[in-house]
Amino acid sequence: MSFDLVFFGGTGDLTWRKLMPALFQAFRHGKLPAGGRILAVARDARTDDEYRAFIRERFDNVEAAKRPKDEEFAQFAQLLHYRQMDLSQPEHYARLKRWLDEPRSEEGRSSPADTVVLYLATSPHLFTVICEQLGAVGLNHERVRVVLEKPLGHDLQSARQINAVVRSVFKESQAFRIDHYLGKPSVQNLSAMRFGNALFEPLWRRESIANIQITIAESLGVGTRGDFYDRTGALRDMIQNHALQLLTMIAMEPPPTADAYAIRDEKLKVLKSLKPFTRESVQRDVVRGQYRAGSVDGKSVPGYLDEAKVPPGSRCETFVALRTEVQNWRWAGVPFYLRTGKRLGARDAHIVVNFRPVPHPIFAGVTQPNKLVIKLQPEDGLELHLMAAKGDYRAGDTLSPVSLDLDFDKAFPSERVGAYERLLLDAIAGRLNLFVRSDEQEQAWAWVEPILQCWAEDHVGPRPYAAGSWGPPAASALVARDGFMWDEEQ
Repeated sequence: MSFDLVFFGGTGDLTWRKLMPALFQAFRHGKLPAGGRILAVARDARTDDEYRAFIRERFDNVEAAKRPKDEEFAQFAQLLHYRQMDLSQPEHYARLKRWLDEPRSEEGRSSPADTVVLYLATSPHLFTVICEQLGAVGLNHERVRVVLEKPLGHDLQSARQINAVVRSVFKESQAFRIDHYLGKPSVQNLSAMRFGNALFEPLWRRESIANIQITIAESLGVGTRGDFYDRTGALRDMIQNHALQLLTMIAMEPPPTADAYAIRDEKLKVLKSLKPFTRESVQRDVVRGQYRAGSVDGKSVPGYLDEAKVPPGSRCETFVALRTEVQNWRWAGVPFYLRTGKRLGARDAHIVVNFRPVPHPIFAGVTQPNKLVIKLQPEDGLELHLMAAKGDYRAGDTLSPVSLDLDFDKAFPSERVGAYERLLLDAIAGRLNLFVRSDEQEQAWAWVEPILQCWAEDHVGPRPYAAGSWGPPAASALVARDGFMWDEEQ
């Protein structure tokens, strides 16, 4: 299957930091379909060779194992092309269509590509302009797919406006709204663990589970992205999309099939079942923070206001912790805690399923409830924490915690692919399972909207926390109110 993959924003950070390295890995692994072309478009004037040199230089910034050797890049570079394009000029879209429609004998293709993937790696405010212009020149035919990078919109209204334009140009089956967390191998194994095994399903409910914690923590600060981040914040950047998508994967009912529509129908049901926020519950169940100067990995780091070079007194949140519930028969009464932040104690993303304690303890000492830890980054695997007797067991002995640890990278060393690599290949192949449907996305925005509205009227602002900590003390109090602790506090 031949393909053309077009990156709008072809010189931007996302393209060279994430997308090009992911495509190179797919090329290295022999997974890119034959007869493919990769076209970057941007405002700057460059030749194909100048763009190839630009990408080659930036590969020096990726981790060593993923850097191409000279001969590897020379082969990969043959796929790369570049065209100057002003996204506000209709004639430039017509020129793009002519380029895509022309047969390319030098690449062994006597006809246009079987599939055209248009990846909008631009600011979201350009999505509507690009889609309208693509439709105007006919670049919305059945062979075309459009990939929309997050954040899609700034609130519910803007998300609806963007989706309305996208739907006016493309069919829903042509729109691939990307959330790269869904491409992580550990998230895929979450589905396999739940729906490919009989072990956990009888326990996956309120009678057995005490609480569920979802943490997406970063030790890095905002850095040079202050202008973008100060208009976005942690709630929009991480909770509304990544964290909520993880929650749906944990809480969804078993779909009748592995079909994309069946899976996304079940995820939507979870989002519609989330307990809605009120002004009172936002005050009680949501904690927002902003990092101050502190120490990370033994090095002093500045606070958000100094590092990001944002306006003095900015009330942008760099940390969010919240409590919610899924109001259905399976999960009624089980608290879900979501937490994300910059400049926290470690780079660590994981989901912790805390099971209820044994109903009647018969062993001496304190026994710890079982828990399942789904590790997303930096490691990728599963840990099941149990209690066991040490050595020569006798009645009355105390138990000790042990864990069963599955490291996916060791278990499947030759089959692991990165999130963007998987998602790009799925977009080329037309597989929608790991992409977000418009109604899912709008429901997620509708759920966080009361939080945004409450914060807009709140003149107190986020709570301070020291860089290198795990957020404001109020985040610990949020969980402690129910008699629980965050995983790192146990």
